[in-house]
Amino acid sequence: MNVRRSAAVLAAVAVISTAAAPAALADEASPSPSVALPSGLYGTSDPTYDGVWRQSLALLAQDTVGVKPATKTVDWLVGQQCTEGGFAAYRADADKACDAKTMLDSNSTAAAVQALVALGGHDGQVGKAVTWLKSVQNEDGGWGYAAGGASDTNSTGIVVGALAAAGEKPAEVTSSKGGKSPYDALVKLAVPCDDKGGGAFAYQPDKKGKLAANADATAAGVLGGLGKGLVTTAGKTQDGDDCSDSGTLTAGQAAGNGAAYLVGALTDGSYLKSSLAGAEDQPDYSNTADAVVALAAAGRTADTRKPLAWLEKNSADWAAQSGPAAYAQLIFAAHAAGADPSEFGGQDLVRQLNATGPAPQATDSSGKADKATEGEKKDDGDSGLGVWWIIGVGLVAGIGIGFLLSGRNKKQQL
Repeated sequence: MNVRRSAAVLAAVAVISTAAAPAALADEASPSPSVALPSGLYGTSDPTYDGVWRQSLALLAQDTVGVKPATKTVDWLVGQQCTEGGFAAYRADADKACDAKTMLDSNSTAAAVQALVALGGHDGQVGKAVTWLKSVQNEDGGWGYAAGGASDTNSTGIVVGALAAAGEKPAEVTSSKGGKSPYDALVKLAVPCDDKGGGAFAYQPDKKGKLAANADATAAGVLGGLGKGLVTTAGKTQDGDDCSDSGTLTAGQAAGNGAAYLVGALTDGSYLKSSLAGAEDQPDYSNTADAVVALAAAGRTADTRKPLAWLEKNSADWAAQSGPAAYAQLIFAAHAAGADPSEFGGQDLVRQLNATGPAPQATDSSGKADKATEGEKKDDGDSGLGVWWIIGVGLVAGIGIGFLLSGRNKKQQL
């Protein structure tokens, strides 16, 4: 949920001095020859900003389609956890203890929780991760990317998915000071029906407190508001395109409004456009896949047909370029909409995902590892989540560190 991710942006910037000015950069990242890739990691691009994220999504997607991952791939993910319970985006030297400079984040941790719960046998690691997530919950009930950061829809949504996967009741996970739940935070991030983009979720309020519709945040908000994770199946059939926030808006109602917004935001009912500057007329494959999952979870299965068919026809090059997390997103979309990931527009997403890392132990269909993937490791172009963009930096009051990291084009406005 990413989370959310989310298509797909990951970046990390730390501002050590409180006098440092916020900055916003955009830069394409490519594999760095100075980064030695662990043998248990999926993907071949520099994992600095997305190692745990793409590994978690890959393992979760494999489990979803009945693939038993290679032991070393799971061991690598487990080894990334810090003693505090949280996960950083990537630790090159996992034998070195985490310290105050290790930037733990809610998105990596929540994604890892969902993967480890699905795989089973990791209750200790999951428990520690959930404890850490609870310890960094904001007063308004939500989460920012890193501890102390302002709550955002993407982070809050994916944490809700992790809590639910771990057997927690998100509504009962409340902040120690404000007594607010993540559902309270999500409702506050829902754009009022009478405003432009009404029914959508914003990533965060702007400096004036204004909420602007964000399609990626909306997909994450829908899943979070429904208490769903990255892997979900179709909910109870729903329809209706009217936004309603009369009376006391609940998280479930906000999720329904968000789903209706997504339907209207799909170009020709088929795909979402990019919100990145200079690419507004380009399709956004990642956000479209997230939208399919969100719409299915909200019970709008009829509205998933066209975007799913569009992805089947058009997403192959994007996925091949982007790597394991992209294949995982497409698998989640196919699964949620009731399609077969192994026959996705002429592509076998499962086989393609498996080929980006160590050969799995077994699959449900054959009981044996896919021999065609042994020794193969596809050259994914740019992190498994598309082009990396540094999307924004802000100072965190009181701690003097500015950051904004995102797995899914978080702060771009639709």
